[in-house]
Amino acid sequence: MLWRVATDIALAERRYLPDAGRRKLARQFYEVMSALVFLPNSPTLMNAGRALQQLSACFVLPINDSLESIFDAVKQQALIHQSGGGTGFSFSRLRPQADRVVTTSGLASGPVSFMRVFNMSTDVIKQGGTRRGANMGILRVDHPDILEFIAVKQQPNEMVNFNLSVGLTDRFMQAVVRGRSYALINPRTGKPVRRLPAAQVFDRLVEAAWQCGEPGVVFLDTINRANPTPRLGSIEATNPCSEQPLLAYESCTLGSINVARCLTTHRGARAIDYDRLAALIPLAVRFLDNVLDRTKFPFAAIETHTKQTRKIGLGIMGFADLLIHLGIPYDTDDALQIAERLMAFIQSQAHEASRRLALERGVFPAYQGSLLQANGLRRRNATVTTIAPTGTISILADCSAGIEPLYGISIARTVMEDIRLESLHPEFLKQARARKLSMTELRREIGRQESIQHLTQIPQELRRLFVTAHDISPAHHVRMQAVFQRHSDSGVSKTINLPATATRQDVASAFLLAHELGCKGLTVYRSGSRAHQVMTCSHVQSC
Repeated sequence: MLWRVATDIALAERRYLPDAGRRKLARQFYEVMSALVFLPNSPTLMNAGRALQQLSACFVLPINDSLESIFDAVKQQALIHQSGGGTGFSFSRLRPQADRVVTTSGLASGPVSFMRVFNMSTDVIKQGGTRRGANMGILRVDHPDILEFIAVKQQPNEMVNFNLSVGLTDRFMQAVVRGRSYALINPRTGKPVRRLPAAQVFDRLVEAAWQCGEPGVVFLDTINRANPTPRLGSIEATNPCSEQPLLAYESCTLGSINVARCLTTHRGARAIDYDRLAALIPLAVRFLDNVLDRTKFPFAAIETHTKQTRKIGLGIMGFADLLIHLGIPYDTDDALQIAERLMAFIQSQAHEASRRLALERGVFPAYQGSLLQANGLRRRNATVTTIAPTGTISILADCSAGIEPLYGISIARTVMEDIRLESLHPEFLKQARARKLSMTELRREIGRQESIQHLTQIPQELRRLFVTAHDISPAHHVRMQAVFQRHSDSGVSKTINLPATATRQDVASAFLLAHELGCKGLTVYRSGSRAHQVMTCSHVQSC
C-alpha cells in the first residue's frame, strides 16, 4: 500500500524533476511512511494509484436558499462520500421555518428539516466502499431557527450522520458576558425578526452539549480574521471534525507527523529531535502539495476552487505519547511549553518549505489580494498547518491520536461500524513490567475505568505520568488547544473529554475560555452522555 501511494504521489514531480529525481523522491516518501513517522489522510492511503484517485479528506459545499441549490448539494455530497471524503455545510442561508415561499404561496420547512435529507443520503452511501460518510452541519447563532437546531440531537436517533456546531459571533459572545439580548436575522430578508436574551441561548447550548456532546461551537469571526483569501468570500463552514475551515467548494488534503517517533537520546535523557523534524517537514509539505495535483476531484467546481488556494494541512499525532517518553504529564505547564515550542517550530519550518515551493512552482493562484500578499509573504499554499484528529492513521501508526491526551490506558475503539479494537498502552505495559507489577491482577481493574488514579497498587509516579483525558481539567484541555491554535494556519481538532461528573458550568466555562484564548471552535464530550461511543475503557483479554 505505502509503495503504491509513494510512487503515485511522486508522479506529480514529472514537471519539476527528471525521472531519477522522481524515483529518489518516491523512495523518500515510502521511507517516511513505512517508518510510521508521517502518514497522509485516509483517502490518500485508500485511493492513490487506484482508479478512484480521490485523495482529499475535507470538503465544504455551499447551500443557498433555493430548492435547486439544496438538492444540488445533496447530489454533490453523495459523490464526495462515495469517493471517501467528508462534507461540511452551513445551513445559515436557508430561510427559517414558517417563512413564506413566494413561488408556491406556501411556508418554508426550515434548515433542520432539510438537514434530515442530507442525513438520510449519507445513510445509503458507503464512503468509498470502506466507511460511512461524515458531515458537519453549522447554523449561525443569529438564525431564527437556532433553538430548534441546538436541541435536535437531544433526540437519540436524530442526525446520526452529522456533527453539529453553532456558529458563534463576537457580538453574541459579548452579549452573553454583558447579559444583553441580540437579534435573530431572517437570511432571506437580512432583517431582524425578534430578539432573544443571549444568556438564554447560551444556556440552551451548554445544556445540549452537557447532555449529548453536541452541538459544538465554531467562532466565525475568529475564523474569518485568519481567512487567508477574504476576497474570495467569507468562511461559513468547516469539515466534519471542524479543524479545517474552508470556503465554498474548497477541499483540503491533510497529513500528520508522528512526533512520538521524533526523539533522540542525549546523556541518557530523551529529547525532541528537532534536526529530524527539520529534515522531515519539507518532504511532508512537498508530498501534500503533490497530492493536490494527483487528485481526481469529484466535480469541476471543487478542482477549480481547491487549486485557487492550494490549502494543505500538516499536523501532528502521537503528542501524548511524546510527553510520556519525555516523562512529562499532560496536565502540566511543562507540557504546554513543549507544545508551544514544538508547534511553533513545525509551523515555521512548514511555512519555509511552502515558500521554497513557491520559488520552484509559483504561488497559489489566489495570491493577489490575499493576507499573505498584504504581509509580504510568498507561499505555494494559502494554509499549511492544521491539527487533524488522525482517528484512522494514528491506529496505523500505533500512537496516540492528534494532540489528545490518552483516553485510557486500556481502550476499545469501535471502527468501521462494528469492529472492536482493544489495546493496552505499550509504554505503560513496558514501565509496569519494569516495576514488576502483576498485569494479571491489574489488567481488569485498568479496563474498568478511563482513569488509573484510584489504583494505589500502581506507583504514584506512574499514575502521575499516565494521566488520561478524564483526569485533566477542562481549562487545561482548552489551554492546550489554544497553544496549538496559535501555530496552526487552519484549525485544531480536539475533544474536551469530561468525566460523567462534569457540570454544566464546566461546559460553559470551557466555551467562554476557548473564545477568550482565540480557539476557532470547541467540542466537549461528557463520558456516558451517549449510548454509543467510539472509544471506551475496555477489559483487555491478554497482554
